[in-house]
Amino acid sequence: MEVRLAKYAGFCFGVKRAVDTVYEQIKNGKNIYTYGPIVHNEEVVKDLTRNGVRVLESKEELLELSENHTLPASVIIRAHGVPEEIYHILEEKHLECIDATCPFVARIQKKVEQESRAGSHIVIVGNAGHPEVEGIIGWCTGPVTVLEDLAEAEEFKPLDGKKLCIVAQTTFNYKKFYNIVEILEKKGYNSTVANTICNATEERQRSARELASEADVMIVIGGKHSSNTRKLYEICSEECANTYFIQTLDDLHLELPKAVRLVGITAGASTPNKLIEEVQNYVRINF
Repeated sequence: MEVRLAKYAGFCFGVKRAVDTVYEQIKNGKNIYTYGPIVHNEEVVKDLTRNGVRVLESKEELLELSENHTLPASVIIRAHGVPEEIYHILEEKHLECIDATCPFVARIQKKVEQESRAGSHIVIVGNAGHPEVEGIIGWCTGPVTVLEDLAEAEEFKPLDGKKLCIVAQTTFNYKKFYNIVEILEKKGYNSTVANTICNATEERQRSARELASEADVMIVIGGKHSSNTRKLYEICSEECANTYFIQTLDDLHLELPKAVRLVGITAGASTPNKLIEEVQNYVRINF
């Protein structure tokens, strides 16, 4: 039996940059907070917590910190980014801000800010309520709509006379994004489209699909709250009926028939290499 890892899996550039930033600050002996979990992987967050890093879950917690802290505090902006308002609060309260926003996300924020000020209706193709999407919304000064599926795209109508600026959550399903864009373009709206799905997402989705199409069993590793990992699971499930979504090795309960030739493994962009290697080694040794 062969165990094969997808060509592109695990930490992407933006996640690695954000996580490395936090660990560097730990070395400096600072009183460290992250605004929201630095990335969507509970194992990473648990390790940072063991190292003294605390997570601010809301604007209210940030305001409480700024009013009551006695020691110098550094607040690290998570890889998903935050609304513009959070930067203003940090500045007003004289808290050190260390920005670990993924550069691909920051590019979208700048794009929607410019287009929104120019009068466009912003359309974000993504998951409503996701921290990255909420952050992007927070840079818009005019009308903004989030579209998550084809039905919502069919029902969508922009404000009269408004030009559309269509962007995507960086971790959105590449194929679904273009299906939604196609629906909007068929309606004849005056629009500009920016494919802001990051290269790492495209590479992971493409390589996961290719591997899943060959595999008898597919294992997807990542945080249960990770959008990009859920997308990988959806894609792999389309190609391989025996697809498992796990967060750690403890979640893996495999019973493989002898007929299995290939077990494929992929992992979300917030999944550390250590977890991937643990799963790989376990499957190779035990099956």
